[in-house]
Amino acid sequence: MKTINIVNGPKNASAIIQGCMRMPNLSKEAAARVISTSYECGINFYDHATCYGENGAAETRFGEAFPLTGIKREDIYIQSKCGLCFDRGVFDWTKDNILSSVDDSLRRLQTEYLDTLLLHRPDVLFDPEEVADAFEILYNSGKVKHFGVSNVVPMQIELLKKFVKQPLIINQVQLSLEQSQLIDQALYMNNKTTDMSVNRDGNALDYCRLNDITIQAWSPLQIGMFGGTFIDNPDYPELNGKLGDIAQRESVSKSAVAIAWILRHPAKMQAIIGSMNTDHIRDICAATNVKLSHEDWYELYLSAGKFLP
Repeated sequence: MKTINIVNGPKNASAIIQGCMRMPNLSKEAAARVISTSYECGINFYDHATCYGENGAAETRFGEAFPLTGIKREDIYIQSKCGLCFDRGVFDWTKDNILSSVDDSLRRLQTEYLDTLLLHRPDVLFDPEEVADAFEILYNSGKVKHFGVSNVVPMQIELLKKFVKQPLIINQVQLSLEQSQLIDQALYMNNKTTDMSVNRDGNALDYCRLNDITIQAWSPLQIGMFGGTFIDNPDYPELNGKLGDIAQRESVSKSAVAIAWILRHPAKMQAIIGSMNTDHIRDICAATNVKLSHEDWYELYLSAGKFLP
């Protein structure tokens, strides 16, 4: 498994992250098999959020399952996100909510600390001084080692950085061959013939690279936000054809090639996979062994329906 050193954060972190959003659907024994399989494949980074499952069910299931694996807590990184409060119909970055969310996550996960805490989508009413106070308490208490954000634009990060003392080391955003808007605008800039020239994220990728913030790509195999996967989808024949050609050449699955496309980018991103199928997890982890040339990367990009201006 390829690893990266996150600047100001976890070292030797796996390039592939095991997402745990779907873990509530499993028994604790099946969840333990998922955790063990991903760890055996070299994954040492596990992603959660307080909103994954009713009342944090994903964290609860992970906390029940992890002791069954025999893996040492210090040998993995556990990340959670807070701020999405669908039960109240709000996004909430208030000090009280951040602090209570972390306490709830620690209880459910049965751990004494989080390796990373991300603010999960922007609360448009957020007070950066409140966030800073919460982070300071969490850091000084040892409950959270590192901090970051998810789906947050550069200027909001700058506003946070004005008050937050701890480095913001991660921005978790959507990226896949089908959902490539994170990189599209730079290619199509100043081009009125396509809406791919629209700047949708404030140049988040370049900003994160300039500021040593690691991009974590969520839904790397998905169409849109919840449109299913593009792998073997008949609506994407050219993309699947190219994925299949490289998969055959590299003796891996199409999914592994699609993940390798993200990891090939020099920004040194991490890709979050959400599969609870142990065979699929093994297949995807082969992505870190795939060798994509400059030409391979562009051919995959173009086969997904893009074009060169």
